[in-house]
Amino acid sequence: MTLLQIEDRAIDRPVPDKNHPQGACFDKGYDYPEVRELAEVFDFVAHIRSRGEETQAKREKGKRARRWVVERTHSWLNRFRRLLIRWEKKAENYLAMLHMACGLIAFQQALSG
Repeated sequence: MTLLQIEDRAIDRPVPDKNHPQGACFDKGYDYPEVRELAEVFDFVAHIRSRGEETQAKREKGKRARRWVVERTHSWLNRFRRLLIRWEKKAENYLAMLHMACGLIAFQQALSG
């Protein structure tokens, strides 16, 4: 993560205060002191999964490792080969397939949950 990545955002960020802190979620690839310091500079509460935390959770009986929502969703979307290997030349067709895949995923989750 670089300073440019944090400053390059699409919308203005509200000013954080003690009553309304702002969090930033990162995976274990960002578990470095430099990232934590940079999050403090920008007044973010860093939620960073520590390296080894997921494997430790796998070893505990009755518990399973929790995948982050974005990683899980990407995994579900990668099951649709047409999205994984983009054959569509038109953006509209690709977007339609993406919407259909998201709809199918939501429908499957509604049935199972």
